[in-house]
Amino acid sequence: DMAEMPSAAAAMHFRAPIAEHMIGLRAHGVRQRFPETRPARAAVELGLRTEQRQRTTLASERPATMFVIERGGRYGIRLKDKSSEPRRAFTGLKHYAVKPRYRLRAKFVPYHPPKKISVPNILGDVEEETSPGYVEFTLHGRKCRLEPLDEGDTLFFIFKDLTAGQETYPAGRFLYTDKPKDGEVVLDFNKAYNPPCAFTPYATCPLPPKQNILPFRIEAGEMN
Repeated sequence: DMAEMPSAAAAMHFRAPIAEHMIGLRAHGVRQRFPETRPARAAVELGLRTEQRQRTTLASERPATMFVIERGGRYGIRLKDKSSEPRRAFTGLKHYAVKPRYRLRAKFVPYHPPKKISVPNILGDVEEETSPGYVEFTLHGRKCRLEPLDEGDTLFFIFKDLTAGQETYPAGRFLYTDKPKDGEVVLDFNKAYNPPCAFTPYATCPLPPKQNILPFRIEAGEMN
């Protein structure tokens, strides 16, 4: 499909090879083109790579950053505009008061080998991600477990609790922790935060897998 480019992207042109097809964008107020879904090659001109690797700042009238994203084998172009109206109108984040009872030590049980778990996202896709194990803990008198994703030096938890849709973001929240030490992981739910899709309809956030939906309220961390 073809679509008009916003004026923020004035006077810029790049090409990104995607298999035998091209993602093309020419910004002289002209148009952009996205290819059919195809497997990607690694090379991208002008040093523009997928979001996990590199971001390229645009030379334009407004401060903006553009990078290629991949979701479920589909490729798109994300443009972040630091002078956009939603950003200028942003008034800050809201959190629960810090509660020591929501900082706890959880037993880490590794998988041998690490296993793939199904993680849905708001686009309706389901990605197979690597989980190194699960954590087990007791909260509100109930024994629970959560499965994190392996993020290199950290563990990444995508979870949901009974505050979702009330005080906290309906789709769930994120939490990062250090890797296990002496068989334990410190879970500090006071550090739980909202995914990007809480702030923009253009984000493509992962959603909690069903095993990470908790049957009680966690009144800690970021609120809606």
